[in-house]
Amino acid sequence: MSDVELSATEAARWALRAGLPLESERHAEVAATANHIHTVVRTLRELDFGETPPATHAIHAVEEEATDGSL
Repeated sequence: MSDVELSATEAARWALRAGLPLESERHAEVAATANHIHTVVRTLRELDFGETPPATHAIHAVEEEATDGSL
């Protein structure tokens, strides 16, 4: 993922390309939001989850406990 931030002009161009034309006063806001999202995703990609099972694994374990009839 690139460390180069998205400019307001680029945000407008990408939005238009996606079929979402933006009013000119929103270009900077959209660029700032996209840049923030990229920062969060970059941080998440750096995390090492190791052998952590997906959340669905924990949900199924709780459901099994609730249906076995024991208290």
